[in-house]
Amino acid sequence: MTSIATTTPALRRIDAVDWAELTAELDEFGSALTPRPVLTPAECRSVSALYDDVARFRSTIDMARYRFGRGQYRYFDHPLPDLVRELRAAFYPRLLPIAREWARRLNRPAPWPDTLDAWPERCRAAGQTRPTPILLRYGAGDWNALHRDLYGELVFPLQVVIGLDEPGADYRGGEFLMTEQRARAQSRGFSTTLLQGHALVFTTRDRPVRSVRGWANGPMRHGVSTVRSGRRHTLGLVFHDAE
Repeated sequence: MTSIATTTPALRRIDAVDWAELTAELDEFGSALTPRPVLTPAECRSVSALYDDVARFRSTIDMARYRFGRGQYRYFDHPLPDLVRELRAAFYPRLLPIAREWARRLNRPAPWPDTLDAWPERCRAAGQTRPTPILLRYGAGDWNALHRDLYGELVFPLQVVIGLDEPGADYRGGEFLMTEQRARAQSRGFSTTLLQGHALVFTTRDRPVRSVRGWANGPMRHGVSTVRSGRRHTLGLVFHDAE
């Protein structure tokens, strides 16, 4: 764990999560919501307010233009805001054992170092130099197509999204969606209402699934259902950089 996050309230809240229970849910479904918030409402508002400070971001994506859905999101530039850095530093050591265990089950390499600080160096060596934490904004009628956040050869298999607004009060609709492609069967879908301040941990690409021959990969995609009304902000924490 990096020293920047050693005493922050966000780290204490993340440490207080029952990680054994959350890991079991991840193994079963490919996603798991923290039972309690990791950010306070005031912290959520402070993060969502960054959206209009364009200088903090390296690029803005109009989803309709690229046929990704409808709505907009922005990739943070370096230096990342303090709270975003602290959240990534707090989540990484908790997700790393899960990532390594999934790699073992699927007989894949596990190139992720013990510390988050060392990981960007490996990404840079692979030509992946651009930061990937994102801030997303959806208005009425906006949605996000099912996809995977793969930005190069190096991929961290888990990521986190944190709800910044209160569903039912600030917006309606906009559930987080996941689909799992199943062997010789139709796909299975999941939906999650992303509560304000709560973190949803989910697979970036796939998860290990038990099979008659041991473990197989279960490909998964994620997206967002149509926002019926209001405005929805979320913070996305991706742990591998982009080309």
